[in-house]
Amino acid sequence: MSLRRASAMPVPPAFDPLSATFATSYANVFAFMAVVAEGNFARAGQRLGIDRSAVSRSVKRLESRLGVRLLRRTTRSLSLTPEGELLYTHCQPGIEQIGQAFELMSELRDGPPRGTLHVSAELSFGRHVLAPLLRGFQERFPEVDLDLVLDDGPADFASGRVDLRFQRGPTAQGPLVARQVMPLDLVVCASPTYLRWQGRPATPADLAAHRCIGRRLSSGRLREWEFRDRGRAQRQRVNAWHVVNDDDLVVAAMRDGMGLGQVPGHLVRDLIGAGALKRCLDDRAPEVSGYELCYAPNARMPSRMRVFIDHVTTQLRAHS
Repeated sequence: MSLRRASAMPVPPAFDPLSATFATSYANVFAFMAVVAEGNFARAGQRLGIDRSAVSRSVKRLESRLGVRLLRRTTRSLSLTPEGELLYTHCQPGIEQIGQAFELMSELRDGPPRGTLHVSAELSFGRHVLAPLLRGFQERFPEVDLDLVLDDGPADFASGRVDLRFQRGPTAQGPLVARQVMPLDLVVCASPTYLRWQGRPATPADLAAHRCIGRRLSSGRLREWEFRDRGRAQRQRVNAWHVVNDDDLVVAAMRDGMGLGQVPGHLVRDLIGAGALKRCLDDRAPEVSGYELCYAPNARMPSRMRVFIDHVTTQLRAHS
């Protein structure tokens, strides 16, 4: 059976990436990419397992094939021309994908994903959202050992004790890859008992006359409450008369009628639906980017990490 789709449009022979003409150019492209990566022809030859002159001839053949100059060569320096920069930029993703494809084939050959995966998450997200998803993952990938740590402090990727981190965005620390995996809505709410007693705040400024439940972060400071005022983000410190260091304790205090609190919506959705808590200041609700999955850039991501990301993001999309 032919692998070619009957509906595929014919590709001009000069631009067919599987043609003999292109096939002879691939080795020249790899030589060019190696020269750019290594900074000179000699080290590129060592990387490719060929001599320096062979690398030089490959680059010259590529330049002749394309009809442009790719490198500026002097006795002391080597730099890219604008055309060389353009070619390198467009080829780099393809080179990385080829490497990833070979890595994937190697992992398939070696068997299912295995090893230890170190995962970190903020307390409330990890406890209520992430943890319920882990049983399904470990049933699918029993040879992957999960080490889950919940805390609200910054993740220490440099130490190697964290492979993946779930946290509120936007991510500001270091050169991390960050992917939003779940939207986040922050809601202010209180029990019906408290609102009958103290009334409902109409603006964030009214909070000064209310009993507010504060949330202390791992840094020791109180978390500021977030609002939106005429389309602009606004942070406000509240005079908290009751302070805890966990969002679940904030929810418990609100249910007990102790005051107003601001927490992620997923923690109180059922309580609001049941009437145990009432939302306040919805017209000032902030625009928050959401929860992000962060990890250090890695061209050769281990299969255990890749399948975990796929599993969790699929489940969280359904959850959202």
